[in-house]
Amino acid sequence: MLRPLRENNYFKKFISWFGLFSSFGTLICCAIPSTLVLLGFGATLASFLGNFPQLIWLSDNKAYVFGLSFFMLGISYAAQKYSASQACPIDKKEDCEITKDWSKPLFWISLAINIIGASYAFILPKLMES
Repeated sequence: MLRPLRENNYFKKFISWFGLFSSFGTLICCAIPSTLVLLGFGATLASFLGNFPQLIWLSDNKAYVFGLSFFMLGISYAAQKYSASQACPIDKKEDCEITKDWSKPLFWISLAINIIGASYAFILPKLMES
């Protein structure tokens, strides 16, 4: 049953891109608001949240947002490791190689964004308390 999913190129692209976008969700949730407040742009943040109040839900549920994001990054990493050992089909070899080349930096960028967001969401508030 899982074999067609592993061979489906669209599924592999979806996993890689979803990992990136879930990382951006964590960035919007925690890193950007914290940075704005840290730099003294609290009014800008208030105006931003006034226009997009749905983003407050992300901050309220940041543990779930980060959990899902790290889970998707784990799946993305596993999919990359699996596809690295697989040969590209002859008829689409160039597209396959390009996709493999793009997926590695996308993963590391996503992981860096997630780690920055997690430090803003969980570590920085603890440091500010003490």
